[in-house]
Amino acid sequence: MREGVLEQKHLLFGEDGSPNNYDLNMGQTGGGGWRTPRHRHNFDQVRYVIKGRLPYTETDFLEEGWVGYFPESVEYGPQERAEGLRTMVLQAGGASGQGYLSVAQRESTNAELEKQGEFRKGLYYFTDENGVTQEQDGSQAIFERAVRRKLEFAPPRYTDVIAMNPDAYEWLPQGDDGVFEKWVGTFTERNFRIGFLRLEPGAVYQAGQFPSIEILFQTSGLISAGGDTLGPESGYEFLANEGPVPLEALEPTEFLRFVLHQF
Repeated sequence: MREGVLEQKHLLFGEDGSPNNYDLNMGQTGGGGWRTPRHRHNFDQVRYVIKGRLPYTETDFLEEGWVGYFPESVEYGPQERAEGLRTMVLQAGGASGQGYLSVAQRESTNAELEKQGEFRKGLYYFTDENGVTQEQDGSQAIFERAVRRKLEFAPPRYTDVIAMNPDAYEWLPQGDDGVFEKWVGTFTERNFRIGFLRLEPGAVYQAGQFPSIEILFQTSGLISAGGDTLGPESGYEFLANEGPVPLEALEPTEFLRFVLHQF
């Protein structure tokens, strides 16, 4: 759909058809870079820069270690990503409740569209019933074919991407010994939350105690959970009020943390 090479590793998927369907994945820009035109989506995105510098317009960037909230209906781009850029991305249904089209749905629809037109530089070109060549944003074309209706964007709740520097925030004790947190943002009337969690060795975090899905992405350290030992770049899903589920730190450990919209 886009121009260039983006290698992805998918860690967690949500539930198709749910307003909180989501995809937690890691991306690495391949040889020759990766480009998108200016565009927008009807779902939310969060990007965390693991390595490199992520452009979200021609002049604006997320620095390494920064987090960006890309709200539904808000335009961003064009993007010109350099080879070797590594990011963690959460794509999830936004506050409007339109949900998120899964990877499997997008791939099958992509193949269907390529039989009738072609994708070039992030746009989809096709010939309409009057024999006139038309163009659409690639993501929009896939959505409309998959759900068989026109894509209608909710009124944007924000005017731009929100870029956050986590180092500018202070760690606060959560209450349990050795457990610290910093929330970098709470968004929309449905309380979508983005933050970080830090555990000292021996500390136990009781996960899954929010009224919506909690997602963790481990950025460093080592923990014990459910009889397994897990390290960096592991993803964890806890359903609404599933907990308490204990995660014990075996060494200093940090997570990026999300709580999805409450529906």
